[in-house]
Amino acid sequence: MHATAGRQQPFDPENPGIGDEVPEPSELRPEPPAEKPVSYLPQPEDTIMAQPVLEMGPVGPWATGKVDWTPLGGLTGTRPVVDKYSITHYSEGQWRSHNLEVLDNTKTEQHRANIIDWNSRKSLEQTQSDVDKKQADNTKRLNQREMEITHWKCELDRAIILAAEEITFLEEQRRRLKQAASVLQIPESIAGESLERRTGRLDSELVRDEVEEELIKEIALCSEIRDIFSRTLKDVEIQLLEDRTAKQQLEYDWSDKSISHEIDALNSSLNTRSTILMFKTGAVSFPDNQSTPEYWELFTKEILLAAERTRQRSVALRDTLDAILTNAARDLRTQADKVETALNKKVSCVQEAVRKMEIELKQLLRQLADVEDLMNTLRAAIRRMDTPMKIAQTRLDNRLLRPRVENCRDAPHFGLVEEVKSIGENVAALQAQLRQAQKSQEQMINMRNILEREILLKRKTLEIEGDRIRNIRSHYPSSTALSGY
Repeated sequence: MHATAGRQQPFDPENPGIGDEVPEPSELRPEPPAEKPVSYLPQPEDTIMAQPVLEMGPVGPWATGKVDWTPLGGLTGTRPVVDKYSITHYSEGQWRSHNLEVLDNTKTEQHRANIIDWNSRKSLEQTQSDVDKKQADNTKRLNQREMEITHWKCELDRAIILAAEEITFLEEQRRRLKQAASVLQIPESIAGESLERRTGRLDSELVRDEVEEELIKEIALCSEIRDIFSRTLKDVEIQLLEDRTAKQQLEYDWSDKSISHEIDALNSSLNTRSTILMFKTGAVSFPDNQSTPEYWELFTKEILLAAERTRQRSVALRDTLDAILTNAARDLRTQADKVETALNKKVSCVQEAVRKMEIELKQLLRQLADVEDLMNTLRAAIRRMDTPMKIAQTRLDNRLLRPRVENCRDAPHFGLVEEVKSIGENVAALQAQLRQAQKSQEQMINMRNILEREILLKRKTLEIEGDRIRNIRSHYPSSTALSGY
């Protein structure tokens, strides 16, 4: 923590500043000496120049040395004479001056120590106040930052929940689409088998009727719907990948913010009594990869906006997919109803034709029996004409046996000739009627064969369309199954 510009400057006794508290003078100078200084302090006689001493007086029977010492020895560097027992450096006046200097220096240092103590205490108070204030401010900032991170964490959490729900819904729609594509095989198989079954019709029943046209339309519709399902499934898989990517980005950002929230929560809880405090070398550096608060907030907003746009696209795709499945089921059921209607109409028409032909066949058989009876009657009548012809011819032949002039062309003779002619004409007329009856019989027999064949063909058609195809189409899936449910 650095001190602020308003911190109080320490007191300097040589350069006092304005407003500095100057200690009392008694603290700067020692007390004035008494009238008679103590023996260890300088004496008045110390100011008088001492006479040089040429010889050292005896101080005992053992003192044998001499000295050429003077008071200027300390200035000139003259070394004292060392005798056998002692070394002499200074005079008593120098010793007492030295004692006064030591005492004065001691008082000065004590005064300086008092000033330093006073300044130190003021500096400690100011420093502690500054440290506590800045620590409180930074704790408040950390709490505010923690609240901001919590806010964006909540926003990210809500977006993650929405993204997860959207992925679940889209997965369900994809499953529904796959189920609908699987169920679509049933209408395709039914329509294809219906067309294949109808190829089993015979001869004149092989017609391109409304049923066949509707079946072909149904196959084409199934193929078109399958293509739509295939393209939509690819779009759904791509959208699912985008949804998962957006959710993963949200989770990454949420995880980063959770770690940051834990760190800031720990930082805001730290105080002077915490047990995990340590010196961290280089902690005040600014890494190159640090972001700004504006970019931090913009980054989170961009992720949220991108995730929301992705979710909206997914919702739109789900709505489109639901419409596709609903429309496909409706179109298939509508086409199936058209096929059923055409098939029922064709079956009813064929049944009516069969009934009509059966009635006509019965009538033809009765008519054929009547013609056979007529032919028998005509043959009997022709045979009965033989006797009158024989009688008339016998009479004419007998009359030709008349002799000479008796063989005349009288009225009986003309009457017999007319009778033979009339009988012959009647027999020819009956034979002509018999031939017409025979021809009619042949035509009716052919017609009976044709009717019987047509009835057989139409019964075969009824068996194919009325029984087999209807049985196959009875397994046509419902609209719910076609929708993928």
